[in-house]
Amino acid sequence: MKVAIIYNHPYSGSFCNAILQAVQAGLTRASHQFDLIHLDNEGFNPVMSAADLRAFRDKSAIDPKVLEYQQRLQRVDHLIFIFPIWWELMPAMTKGFVDKVIFPGVAYDYSNASNTRMKPLLKNISGVTVITTMNTPGILYRLIFGNAIQKALLRGTFWKLGYINRKWISFNRVKMVSQKKREKWLVQLEAKFAKF
Repeated sequence: MKVAIIYNHPYSGSFCNAILQAVQAGLTRASHQFDLIHLDNEGFNPVMSAADLRAFRDKSAIDPKVLEYQQRLQRVDHLIFIFPIWWELMPAMTKGFVDKVIFPGVAYDYSNASNTRMKPLLKNISGVTVITTMNTPGILYRLIFGNAIQKALLRGTFWKLGYINRKWISFNRVKMVSQKKREKWLVQLEAKFAKF
């Protein structure tokens, strides 16, 4: 299997980076190939400009990085997103990736001019896994904050695109748990992707 990892965290000492290392180790153990799209290190500009919006209207992306990412996504079978949840949502670069790369003419098109039903153009992709970290307890995130990532990304984006295989792995209360617990999570995560 070929996997694209879309990673967004600016600090190399973060738990997200440890998650990235565990996922890569597991995929390597399973002999899967992966392409790391490190949004922070690759200088991705998440801002949707007026020119980008014109391109959205015309279904013709113009950002060279978006065109590069389109080519890279055409060569994979599965997407893995890794990012922290800040203020109940994804960071700006992850949101910008969704805005600019999950784009008409790049990732989807409309089935006809009279409705808004989407048809995926990246038919090679069979599924999406989202891995997040946050300090909020999971139950509060669901009950108080409305499960924003589940609603916006897994349903609002990837369900609308027709991807049935969608999974979310959330590591909660990351700053509050012990180092031993974090290490256990990483071992379990590597084992999970070694069986992927």
